[in-house]
Amino acid sequence: PHISCIGATQATTRELLQKYRAAGIKRIVALRGDLPSGMADAGEFRYANELVEFIRKETGDWFYIEVAAYPEWHPQAKSPKDDLLAFKRKVDAGANSAITQFFYNFDAYSAFVDATRGMGIETPIVPGIMPIGSFAKLARFSDACGAEIPRWLRKQFEAYGDDAASTRALGLDVVTGLCEQLLATGAPGLHFYTLNQADLSSEIVRRLRAD
Repeated sequence: PHISCIGATQATTRELLQKYRAAGIKRIVALRGDLPSGMADAGEFRYANELVEFIRKETGDWFYIEVAAYPEWHPQAKSPKDDLLAFKRKVDAGANSAITQFFYNFDAYSAFVDATRGMGIETPIVPGIMPIGSFAKLARFSDACGAEIPRWLRKQFEAYGDDAASTRALGLDVVTGLCEQLLATGAPGLHFYTLNQADLSSEIVRRLRAD
């Protein structure tokens, strides 16, 4: 389950954690989240590190807590250094591992991991993988969250226009190649953003197993 700071209070979060624990759930993702349009009250937790700290205070080591990481920097971060420090605060609060925002630039992930290691952070950082089924949808997601689509890839998708088959084929090749590179260089796993569409992720996993 994902737990967000947005609109949450200590009381409601405590109740939710108790329900998860009673159900035997051991793994959760703790996020700040984005304030929905028109919502005035962000809740009692301002940042994800405060939420992680609260979970640890309430439940000790019961939960394995994952948090978010941003290889291409959070769009609201003042600077790369500030973003790294925000990540470190989540780790220091008790996060066990992190899942990144999706990306298509391997060097961005590699540089982010190297930067965290340089700060003494050894927390596993799992790369987030977004299969590509529609360039229009991908562009909207990327513009909203700050994830970069490499210029060459954007131009190729734009050239395909409404050719869905070519878009799908290129997307599968690009994302499979990225996954292969990540695993070959020591990534601790892969986290797929399926958007409730499992076929592309399943095909990528099939290709990785075949290799």
